[in-house]
Amino acid sequence: MYKIGICGHYGGENSLNGQTVKTKIITNELINYYGENEIRCFDSSGGSKKIFKHICGVLNLLKTCDNVIILPAHNGIRIFAPLLAFANKFYKKKLHYIVIGGWLPEFLKKRKHLSKSLKKFDYIYTETSTMKKALERQGFNNIVILPNCKKLNILKQNELIYCTYEPYKLCTFSRVMKEKGIEDAVKAVKYINNKFGRTCYTLDIYGQVDLNQADWFDELKKSFPDYIKYCGTVEFDKSTEVLKNYYALLFPTHFKTEGIPGTIIDAYASGVPVISAKWDSFDDIIDDGITGFGYSINNVDELINILFNLMHTDINDLKPSCLKKASEFKTNVIILILSSKID
Repeated sequence: MYKIGICGHYGGENSLNGQTVKTKIITNELINYYGENEIRCFDSSGGSKKIFKHICGVLNLLKTCDNVIILPAHNGIRIFAPLLAFANKFYKKKLHYIVIGGWLPEFLKKRKHLSKSLKKFDYIYTETSTMKKALERQGFNNIVILPNCKKLNILKQNELIYCTYEPYKLCTFSRVMKEKGIEDAVKAVKYINNKFGRTCYTLDIYGQVDLNQADWFDELKKSFPDYIKYCGTVEFDKSTEVLKNYYALLFPTHFKTEGIPGTIIDAYASGVPVISAKWDSFDDIIDDGITGFGYSINNVDELINILFNLMHTDINDLKPSCLKKASEFKTNVIILILSSKID
């Protein structure tokens, strides 16, 4: 009998989306804490084409493990939650659901049957207090806050890199898709530079391009001046080395239901302040004016105003606060929360 069975999207070597990265981080930390012989993993990648295999795999975890942890997204939770809630009537194991992102409260509003299944889980782990409160308003009493985490080397203060002259280097560090607001970042930087007739800011875009939006991004790249460029992907454990050289990270998301984006943890570990759209859980991770600045979601004019103001005030003063904030998302903090519910 294993202590823990984990069902998650491992996605292969080249998958760098948030779900895959978080699944791998949680798995590695549990292995480090309990030992490899106590952990059994099942890869739920492959979607509906492998549904029978997934059902068998999850049931096998339930049979052979004292604790079953699932980390599914929208489609997976519709299958795994009812299946486990029903089957566990016979096996009586501890069920854990680690939510990735901030979408679950809204998703469950019109899915009462799914809510009923999830209320039978021992623990549901949300990334933010905003999500916890929203689910409690829906009648849940099994919610635990488990912030997103990353195993990164947080820079020391004497390692901080200060940008003190133009052009100030900005970047985005997320999936490359319309909904992440990439085009907003491009518009804002182009507007500022055109207004002043010089390169005040540069913009580097990092991240995997959404396969369904490759044509859109190819078209967008045609409009890039020489101070905006796409820089490809960065391995999830190399992000600090790249980000530390930037003046600020832009996070212009259009998703109101973000949780705690890993890219913001990356920025904090690098001592880089964040300029972000205010999604629902914004206040759970960004201290406005201390670790970054926020603007109304989808409001490019407000983003432009922040960039304009930062030409006259020094965002470098926020760097030490970012390092301090990063310590809240260390993996050792997260594993203590999980282990207290598993043991």
